[in-house]
Amino acid sequence: MKKLFPLLALFLFLYSCKKDEKPNADQKKDTTKEKNIQKDTASNLLPEQHTNSIQFGKKPSDLVPDGYEIQYDAEGDLNQDGLSDMALVIRKKEDTLADRKMIILLRNTDKTYRADKISDTVFPYEYNEFGYKMHDPEDISIENGGLSINLYDIGPNGNQFSRFKYLNGDLVLTYVETYNMGAGSHSALYYEPLKGKLIHETINTMEEEMPSKSKTIHLKKERYLFEKMSPDDVVRKAYDAVHE
Repeated sequence: MKKLFPLLALFLFLYSCKKDEKPNADQKKDTTKEKNIQKDTASNLLPEQHTNSIQFGKKPSDLVPDGYEIQYDAEGDLNQDGLSDMALVIRKKEDTLADRKMIILLRNTDKTYRADKISDTVFPYEYNEFGYKMHDPEDISIENGGLSINLYDIGPNGNQFSRFKYLNGDLVLTYVETYNMGAGSHSALYYEPLKGKLIHETINTMEEEMPSKSKTIHLKKERYLFEKMSPDDVVRKAYDAVHE
């Protein structure tokens, strides 16, 4: 027992010294490793608009992040300044099943482009979990100062058409429309978020004359920003209002 106490005291002394040691640089690096991982999100693919490091390029492809390719593009005067702008849908070269991103490039007077908006969510996945295309065909266009995203599907996903316009520097959702064909009925939705106006129409295909019903619902006015919204989420929210 006499030998045990000195050994115990030595152990406690060594333990207290170890506890007081400060981690070295390598240890700190390991503990913060997870915090420093960069993800392919809109916030790091392109600089934020309010910073002084907005990217410029002579051609649209100059502003496409490394590892990505342009899938769709559209040209037109989007911000109504008399210059032709570009909208791009991009996807990863090595993983076409991954989510897609959409970039808005505004034209400068010197004929270069600047990256103004980018969204992770405004354009849907191309394929579902079973490897089938969600919508076919798909297209984007710029006409009369508005951006259109047009998705078609005769299956369960249905058609979906979204419209955006620049308002006070923001690219805002102004209109979304859907059309779905189900067993025994067809359903259409017409929604103007800025006005809070929602129209829901149904057609009864079980009857020979296929009678239709229309219902108008007035909702809270919403301002959905291009870079922060998903048309799918907006549609789901609108259908929830229809069924309340």
